[in-house]
Amino acid sequence: MNLQLTGHHLEVTPALREYVETKLSKISNHFDHVIDVKVTMRVEKLAQKVEATLHVPGNDMHAESSDENMYSAIDILTDKLDRQVLKHKEKSGNHRKVNGAVKHQTIN
Repeated sequence: MNLQLTGHHLEVTPALREYVETKLSKISNHFDHVIDVKVTMRVEKLAQKVEATLHVPGNDMHAESSDENMYSAIDILTDKLDRQVLKHKEKSGNHRKVNGAVKHQTIN
């Protein structure tokens, strides 16, 4: 997974970079085929805003969040992305079960 972090009106510190990497590793645990992630962090007056675009085969997912604290905004963002990835994973799975279907099971 390639990670690209940018900051507008904000310097991306090593602590912020490490925090984002650990939070996004949860997403790669659920879905292996993440190509790259682009995360933009910005400060607008009192709001800390984070937005991310996640590229997976066949789909691009976008999420954004804002909060007073940058770390909690990152937490909210990763939760949103995690839900989107799980939904994409469920949709892309093969729903046709031939031998595991109820009508093909024997009754004892």
